[in-house]
Amino acid sequence: QVQLVESGGGLVQAGGSLRLSCVASGSTFSNMIMGWFRQAPGKEREFVAAISRSFGITVYGDSVKGRFTVSRDNAKNTVYLQMTSLKDEDTAVYYCAAARSGFLPTNTANYDYWGQGTQVTVSS
Repeated sequence: QVQLVESGGGLVQAGGSLRLSCVASGSTFSNMIMGWFRQAPGKEREFVAAISRSFGITVYGDSVKGRFTVSRDNAKNTVYLQMTSLKDEDTAVYYCAAARSGFLPTNTANYDYWGQGTQVTVSS
């Protein structure tokens, strides 16, 4: 079993930056593929980014490419999402997720564990 706890959400002005963190416990973090998703009110959960177990291989959703960066520190059991040039449409609850298998999955069904989410609100 893996527990995931996100932090770092909040209110930010359009054009600003924010860094989310997700701390994992309960299993070997370095064995997990880590992902970020988001869900806005009335919308489906959307893939944001994922990072491989090692070597820092990443993949991003089209709407965040060039603005968001995912990284991880296996020594701290933590994955990060650095968000820059934030837009109104980035407003959502952001979820951290962990997958035991696959290669950088972008579908929610491929992730085995989820955090509770952290709210990000971008104001213009």
